[in-house]
Amino acid sequence: MIDILNVDNLLFMIPVAAVVAMVFALYFYRDIFSKDTGTPDMQKISNAIREGAMAYLARQYKTIGIISVVLAVILGLAGALGAFGTTDKWTLSLAFLIGAGFSILSGYIGMYISVNANIRTASAARRSLGEAFKCSFRGGAVSGIAVAALSLLGVFALFIIFDAFYGGLAKVDYTLETIIGYAFGASFAALFAQLGGGIYTKAADVGADLVGKVEAGIPEDDPRNPAVIADLVGDNVGDCAGRGADIFESTAAEIIGAMVIGFAVFKMLGGLAEDAVWIYLPLVLIAFGLIASLIGIFVVRMKNDDTNIYRTLNIGYYVTAALIVISMAFVTWWMLPADMWYWFFGCGLIGIALGIAIIFITQYYTAGAWRPVKKIAKASETGPATNVIEGIAMGLETTVMPIIAIVLAIIGTFTLGSMAGFDDKTTFIFGLMGTAIGTIAMLGSSAFILAEDTFGPITDNAGGIAEMSNQPKEVRDRTDKLDSAGNTTKALTKGYAMGSAALAAFLLFAAYFEIVAIKTGSDLYHVFMGVGVNIGNPIIFAGALVGGMLVFFFAALAIRAVGTAAGAMIEEVRRQFRENPGIMEGTAEPSYSQCVDIATRGALKAMVFPALLPIVVPVGFGLIYRFAFPEHAPYAVGALIMVGTIVGILMANFLNNGGGAWDNAKKYIEEGNHGGKGSPAHAAAVVGDTIGDPFKDTAGPSIHVLVKLLSTICLVTAVLFIAS
Repeated sequence: MIDILNVDNLLFMIPVAAVVAMVFALYFYRDIFSKDTGTPDMQKISNAIREGAMAYLARQYKTIGIISVVLAVILGLAGALGAFGTTDKWTLSLAFLIGAGFSILSGYIGMYISVNANIRTASAARRSLGEAFKCSFRGGAVSGIAVAALSLLGVFALFIIFDAFYGGLAKVDYTLETIIGYAFGASFAALFAQLGGGIYTKAADVGADLVGKVEAGIPEDDPRNPAVIADLVGDNVGDCAGRGADIFESTAAEIIGAMVIGFAVFKMLGGLAEDAVWIYLPLVLIAFGLIASLIGIFVVRMKNDDTNIYRTLNIGYYVTAALIVISMAFVTWWMLPADMWYWFFGCGLIGIALGIAIIFITQYYTAGAWRPVKKIAKASETGPATNVIEGIAMGLETTVMPIIAIVLAIIGTFTLGSMAGFDDKTTFIFGLMGTAIGTIAMLGSSAFILAEDTFGPITDNAGGIAEMSNQPKEVRDRTDKLDSAGNTTKALTKGYAMGSAALAAFLLFAAYFEIVAIKTGSDLYHVFMGVGVNIGNPIIFAGALVGGMLVFFFAALAIRAVGTAAGAMIEEVRRQFRENPGIMEGTAEPSYSQCVDIATRGALKAMVFPALLPIVVPVGFGLIYRFAFPEHAPYAVGALIMVGTIVGILMANFLNNGGGAWDNAKKYIEEGNHGGKGSPAHAAAVVGDTIGDPFKDTAGPSIHVLVKLLSTICLVTAVLFIAS
C-alpha cells in the first residue's frame, strides 16, 4: 500500500496543496461576497439572471444524471459478467459515477460564483475600473482554484482507495484500469455540460443580436430586447458551468493518462517499490502547479484605471509559469534518478513554453490590436459576404502556428525523454513519459487559466447589468473594457485547453495501447513498434476515416442545434415586438421568461444525440471489428482515436480562433473604427459575429472535450475489442 507520509515520494504535498487552495478560495469568496450589490434596479436584473441560470442548470444536471446512472448500470453489469476482466464487479461504475459527479460539481461551482460576482462587479464599476477588475478576477479565481483542487483530490483519493482495495503495487494495473472510469465519467459529463451550455448561450445570443441589434437597431443589452436575459444567462451556462467541467475533466483525464504511462515505466524497470515514483510523479507535479497558480492569482493587481488589463493578467501567468519551473526542477530532482531527472525537467520546460506560445498565438488572432481582427473589420466595409469570407479564411489560417508549436513540443518532449533510455525499448517508453511530463507541466497552471476564463462571463454579465439598469456612461465604459478583455481570456482558455489536449493526444494513445498490451499479454513497445496502427492497411484505414468523419458530423450537429434554437428565439423576439409595440416605446416590459424557456428546451433537446456519438461510434465500430476482423480490431479503433483527435485539434482551432476573431472584429468597429456602431460595416460585422458564435462557444470547445472522451471511452472498453 502507498505510504503518503513518505518524504521520498512527496505525495503528502497533494493534501497540503488542496488545503492551501481551499484557504485561498475561501479568502477570495469572502472578499467578493463582502462587496455591495448595487441599486435595486441592478439587483432585479441580477436576480433574473441567477434564477434563469440555476433553473437551467438543475434541468440539465437532471438529464446528465439520469443518463450517467443508466450508463453506470450498463458498465456494472458488463463488469459483473467479466467483460472488463481485472476490475471487480461494480468498481468501474463507481469510479465513473464519481467522475461524472465531480465534473457536475465543478460546473456548479463556476456557475454559482459567476452569478453572484457579476452584480458585485457591476456595482464596483460605479467607483473604479480597478475595483471592478479585482472583484471579477477574484470571482474567476474561486472557480479556478476549487475546480483544480477538486480534480487533483479526486484522482488522488480514488487511487489511494483502490490501491488499498486491490492490495498495493502488485495490482496497480487493476487500480489504474478502475480509475480510468473516473476520467471517462468526467469527460462524459463535461461534454454534455459544454455542449448543452454552448447551444443555450448561442441560441440566445444570436436571437438577441440579429433581431435586437440589426433589425431593431437597439444596443446589445437593451432591456427592451426580450432575449437579453436569456443571453446573459447563457454566458454563465456556457462559459462557467461548461468550461469548469471541461477543465476538470482535462486535468483528471491527462493525470490518469500520465499515470498509465508511468506504469509502463514501472513495469519496464522491474516493478520494484522504488520504481513506483513514475506513477505518482504526475500527481505531485500538479499539486505544486496548483500552489504556483495560487501565488500567480494573488499577485494580479491593477494599480490604476489606465493599467493594461491584458498585461496585468499576463504578469500573473508569467509568475505562475516561473514558479512551476522552479517547483518542477525540485520535484524531478527529488523523485527521479540522478542520471535522469534533468531530461524530464527539460520536457516540463517544453510543456510550459507551449502553454505560453498558445496564449500569445491566441491573443494575436483574437485580440483587437493585431492584424487578423483588423483585417476582418476592414472587410466588413464591403458587406457581410466579404466579412464572412475573410473570417473563414482567417479561421483556417489560425491552425498553422498552434500546430507548429504543438509539433515542436511533441517532438521535443519525446526526444528529451528518450535520452534517459539505454536501448530501443527503454528509449521509446521514456520518450512517451517525456511527453506525459510536458503535458502535466502545461496543465500545472490550470487554476490560473480557469480564473481567466470565468473572469470573462462575469464581466460580460456586469456590462449587461450596468446597461439594463441605466448606469452612467463611464460605468458602462469600464465594464466594456473588462468585457473586451474577458472575450480574449475566454479565447485563451479554449486555446489552452486545445493545446493541452493536443500535447496529451499521444499520451492518451499510448495509454490506450498500454491497456491493449496488458490484455494481449504483450508489452507497449511491441504493440507500437511490432504491430502498430498501419493505415496502409485498408482495414485499419477505414477506422481512421470513421474517426475523421465523427468530428465533422459532431460539429455539424452542434452548429445546427444552435441554428434551430436560434430560429425559434428570433421568431419569439419578433413576435413580441410585433404584438406589443409598447416594448420598443419603453412603456411595456417584454417577456424574458419565454425566451429563457425556449433556449433551455432547445439546448436540452439538442445536446443528447451528439453527446452520445463519441461513445456509440467507437464502441460500436470496435465490436463490429472484433467479430469481422478480430486481429485488427484494437488497432482499427486506435486509428479511429488518432485521426479523430488530429481532425478534432484542427477543427477546434479553426472554430475557436475564427469565432473569437469575428467577435472582436465587431467590437473593434463598435469602438468607433470603420464607421462605428450603426454603420454598414457594423451590420456586416454582426452577421460575421453571429456565424462565429456557434463556432467559438458551442462546437469548438465541445470538440476538445470530444477528443478526450474518445480516448477515455476506448481506454475503458479496450478489452471488448480484443478477441479471446
